[in-house]
Amino acid sequence: MNEKYKVTSLFSGCGGLDLGFINAGFEVVWANDFFSDAVETYKNNIDTHIVLGDITKIPSEKIPDDFDVLLGGFPCQGFSVANTKRNMDDKRNFLYKELLRLIKDKQPKFFVGENVKGLLSMQQGKVIEMIIEDFRSIGYKVEYKLLKASDYGVPQNRERVVIIGNRLGLKNPFPKITHGLENNLFDRNLKPYISVKEVVGHLADIRTRDISFELNGKLIHNHVARMNVADKFWGRKHNVNQDEICGYLRYWRDKSGWSTKKVDEHFGYAYTAGHWFRKDNNSGSIPNPSDWRELKKLFNFDDKYDLAATELELKDIKFEQSLRISNWELPSDTITATGPEIHPNRERRMSVRECAIIQTFPDDFVFYGSLGSMYKQIGNAVPVLLAEKIAEVIKLELDKYEQSISNTEEAINTNRIIREKVFK
Repeated sequence: MNEKYKVTSLFSGCGGLDLGFINAGFEVVWANDFFSDAVETYKNNIDTHIVLGDITKIPSEKIPDDFDVLLGGFPCQGFSVANTKRNMDDKRNFLYKELLRLIKDKQPKFFVGENVKGLLSMQQGKVIEMIIEDFRSIGYKVEYKLLKASDYGVPQNRERVVIIGNRLGLKNPFPKITHGLENNLFDRNLKPYISVKEVVGHLADIRTRDISFELNGKLIHNHVARMNVADKFWGRKHNVNQDEICGYLRYWRDKSGWSTKKVDEHFGYAYTAGHWFRKDNNSGSIPNPSDWRELKKLFNFDDKYDLAATELELKDIKFEQSLRISNWELPSDTITATGPEIHPNRERRMSVRECAIIQTFPDDFVFYGSLGSMYKQIGNAVPVLLAEKIAEVIKLELDKYEQSISNTEEAINTNRIIREKVFK
């Protein structure tokens, strides 16, 4: 088939699922989400065919008719195992019905739904049974599987329920596992799992900054990170007086002739430096040790506060499951929407770019919005590579179907021509 198969996408987010299908040779003709930052990210990286709006308020006639596959990573907050109060009273749990509506109204050849692992156990499995039965009731053959992203070359042990259905009577294909534990006795054809270190090790010792920068001939975008960490972390050994130290830095900044704007530009920050010179407990802050040492080179100040600002010790913080330390020699734990894991260097969280790489977004894919918003977009996304693997097997089924139709039409035409010759 020369023409690309067409795709419509609901709950598209920043476009992980869509981008995987695009990489596999599909064309996305319409997409939708109501998270404005995610839509902005999508538009700037994929295309402007995405529509910002609440899908429950968009009538079917406003959506294109002629497409082959409908995608829908319907919202999962109500289903998530992280949500201990999940139940069917949560309106978000019924947003899959918008997917159902579009399937019924538009009759795509295939559809793909995606959700969290917790969907399978909700109400002892009754919820997934209800959803599958709803899709089958409108004439689709439907299967679902729990896929682990690391089994397909994604450096992350992310588990997601993938629901695939079609109205053509074809088998619902799922990608073949390609990766596993090294020296797997049961399947020696598997490639080893991709580790976190393999994909983001080059950024481990690179200072985070707000602006894009070049590293080894390649542009690095969104290497920004939250600095609050937990479990065991490197924290200041000495009690510090924030007012006193910020006033001290302000004195040396003025003496050196550097402006705050110039300091920000030097570090590649947007507005961080201003906080270093504020004598205000509500908004001032003390630079981290590496920034302190760099400031000392710029301002040439004395050693008065060096120990207070730079001497660290390993400390305990006792809460937040999302703050566990990232694996390094193995695939990462699941990148969450609420906050990334601590970097193994224990000095910061994983950066936006590191999270994006672990989610297999390309290096030139730039995220928009606040730091929290960027983390949320990435954490909610389907890993691009996993989406691509799903798209590839669906494309194979569609190609075989189109070929069989073509062969049937050719056979009918041939028989018609023969009959016409015989009866002339």
